[in-house]
Amino acid sequence: MSSVEADPASTRRIDRPGAAWVAMVVVYVVWGSTYLGNRIVIADVPPLLTGGFRFLVGGIAMTLLLLVLRGPSAFRLTRAQFLTCALTGLLLPAWGNGLVTIGQENVSSGLAALLIASVPLWIVLLRRATGDRPRPATFLGVAIGIAGLAVLLLAGSSEGSAGVSGHAWWGPWVVLLAGLGWAVGTFSATKMSTPTNPLTLVAVQMTIGGVILLAVGFGKGDRLDVGSVPAVSWWAWVYMALIASCLGFSAFAYTLDRLPVSTVATYAYVNPVIAVLLGVVVVGERFSPLQVVGGLIVVAAVVLVVAAERRPPVEAPPPT
Repeated sequence: MSSVEADPASTRRIDRPGAAWVAMVVVYVVWGSTYLGNRIVIADVPPLLTGGFRFLVGGIAMTLLLLVLRGPSAFRLTRAQFLTCALTGLLLPAWGNGLVTIGQENVSSGLAALLIASVPLWIVLLRRATGDRPRPATFLGVAIGIAGLAVLLLAGSSEGSAGVSGHAWWGPWVVLLAGLGWAVGTFSATKMSTPTNPLTLVAVQMTIGGVILLAVGFGKGDRLDVGSVPAVSWWAWVYMALIASCLGFSAFAYTLDRLPVSTVATYAYVNPVIAVLLGVVVVGERFSPLQVVGGLIVVAAVVLVVAAERRPPVEAPPPT
């Protein structure tokens, strides 16, 4: 079985490849900014409530938009489609983003982004475990990407604007576990029945994820003192709910429907670079020459993985 045959997105219609790549760039940039946004908000709001309200507001906004544009028919889902929405809502917004937000109490935004870059490695392992055989160049790209991330990690995470509130040993491990959730959710979405309209998937996914995070947060005793939240945190929260969630998840769902899953997973290579650059530009975080080298290695890995997944399979000669 070739990697193209094993990747459903490779055989789906790619009627607008330009639009798919624009959406991919949106995922790169917008999701790269979420680490800084998380850091700003969780300085004043409990992490689970930060993610819960973010996704609930984003899910409701997306639902209202779909109802206006497409009507109630946009939410006529089969049982299998709803189960896909529920499972990916648990794995992506709740497990993935929820654990990242918790981890960022003890991990800087730059280091959190680097740790989430483990997602493509998990993706390749999941593909191999389910019988797929990714191209050798894909494995090579993953290896180079991990090497680049190691260089970035050795160079140290960004420092500056908002310091972490603690330094517990388990912080990085929680973020790594979040990456596993993202990988499983990303991989599952390409193998299961999804709504015809990818925005429907996003709306239901975010709403379910937000409800789960709020239930766990309030259940463990988290509370929100609205009067103590400064304006900068409110603005960051609005950005995370409406831009990072609605626009980011919509672009992500669109790319999953039109590009190979390993190509989509390269956002985990690019997001750390974006996160570090935003730290430099927005809050004056230091960016060392070694980090520049690591970033260049990561970009090279992205090019290699994308090229490997887009290469058409070699046709076997017909039997004589």
